[in-house]
Amino acid sequence: MVILSRIGSWTAFAFLWAIHFLPTPWLGAMGRALGRLLYRFGRGRVTDVNLALCFPGMPEPERQALAKRHFEALGRNAIEMSVMWFASDERVLDLVSITGREHLDRLKGQPIILLVPHFVGLNMGGARIAQEYPGSASIYSRQKNPVLDRLFLKGRLRFGSPKLLSRQDGMRAIVKTLREGRLLYFLPDMDFGARDAIFSPFFGVPAATVTALPRLAQLGRATVVPAIAVQKERGYEMVVYAPWENYPSGDVEADVRRMNAFIEERVREIPEQYFWAHKRFKTRPPGEPSPYRRQ
Repeated sequence: MVILSRIGSWTAFAFLWAIHFLPTPWLGAMGRALGRLLYRFGRGRVTDVNLALCFPGMPEPERQALAKRHFEALGRNAIEMSVMWFASDERVLDLVSITGREHLDRLKGQPIILLVPHFVGLNMGGARIAQEYPGSASIYSRQKNPVLDRLFLKGRLRFGSPKLLSRQDGMRAIVKTLREGRLLYFLPDMDFGARDAIFSPFFGVPAATVTALPRLAQLGRATVVPAIAVQKERGYEMVVYAPWENYPSGDVEADVRRMNAFIEERVREIPEQYFWAHKRFKTRPPGEPSPYRRQ
């Protein structure tokens, strides 16, 4: 089975290499078609559960339409990753613009935590940030599939000589990196389990949320700058917002709520682009069943 899995992975690798020569609009159309298949045969049910929890007042047909648009955006991004992995530097960077970079330029040389929630364009946005701010850092989770791991590493290391940190390196290594005056591309809005997390409301639903953002900001003496990678009609836009003032506040729960509230606001602006296929509410308070369990 391992051999078959690797053969399949290399076949996918060859396919992505072959299609990266196609015009970007063609890739987008292919990706949207792929997304419609993924909705039917992938994590469509997980997405439906998440949307029902977060938008209970939305009529079910509207939620289903939103879920399908999400998978179209997800599929498009998956296909367009072929450009990031195999196309010329010029073509990759031409796909991603930055708005609000003055917020980062003012802090150049200082520790920065760039808070980047899980919207579908985050990898494309990360490539542009790495190019514009050489030596920036990010946290890398090794993929179980070795071919996929190789591809993701290729994309992560391609621009700006970034420093990759493993989750296993722990807080000390991340704090040290911040105190070196680096920018940390940070994605803290997934369910990593109950460890180092508190239950904070996300669309009114208690969600296990890591407390790393305020802790790292304090220990690393870093400024938190939120940003969103937006998928546009053509390409992507990295939208950088003003740095957060009075953060951390000393109240971890309030600081985590502030992060979730910011993400909620951006989700309401482009709901189809948030990563709904993730089991965001997998970890539950004691005694509460998982919403993803089949009845």
